[in-house]
Amino acid sequence: MDLEKGLDLPEDEVYEAVPAATVLLVRDGDDGIETLMLHKSSRQSFGDMWVFPGGRVDPEDFPPGRPDDIEAAVRRAAVREAAEETRLVLDPSTLVPFSHWMPPANAPKRFATWFFIAPTPTGQVVIDDGEIQDHVWARPADVLERRDRGDVDLAPPTWVSLHRLTEHTHVDAAMRDAAAGEVEHFETHIARTEGGILAIWHGDVGYGGGDPTAEGGRHRLWMLESGWRYERSG
Repeated sequence: MDLEKGLDLPEDEVYEAVPAATVLLVRDGDDGIETLMLHKSSRQSFGDMWVFPGGRVDPEDFPPGRPDDIEAAVRRAAVREAAEETRLVLDPSTLVPFSHWMPPANAPKRFATWFFIAPTPTGQVVIDDGEIQDHVWARPADVLERRDRGDVDLAPPTWVSLHRLTEHTHVDAAMRDAAAGEVEHFETHIARTEGGILAIWHGDVGYGGGDPTAEGGRHRLWMLESGWRYERSG
């Protein structure tokens, strides 16, 4: 992912964020929890990256007569996109809010994305070999290791979501964790650092234009040539 482009954009530009939804489909594997990863076509948004099922909210996702009901719309969008991309039919009631992500304000392609987590329904994954070129069930830690080897490309929200899943060995525990607390909102800020780039979020000393090298709280993803590392303190 070429985050360097975001560092060179005018800071006073603010682009509208398009509502979107994605869902982490999880299942219990032989060696722990597994999640479904999809390989996007290079011609699509987030092209050539490995992502969770999801996409933008369509006008038809809003309930009739409730054009402002974004909570219902993003849940419907997550179910619809999962069906379109994988042929898996989700029960909307099984979706648990996981997090909310907003790119930097000056990013030309901005998706305000609601992340959900859900147990995988019965059925076989079928992709279209068009928008989605491949799929794999994998342990979250294995996907992160593949990223550092250069085998796969991930966006920061995907990386952080996978990192959170590594804390759990079973689907039930991951679902309880997601349901237990408030949904965390991430608005990404980007800064350069020696050997790479920082994605910075609320609670970090560098958030909002502060000096990322100063002493203070840390909430960041170090995206270095040597590997990626999540740091959070305070």
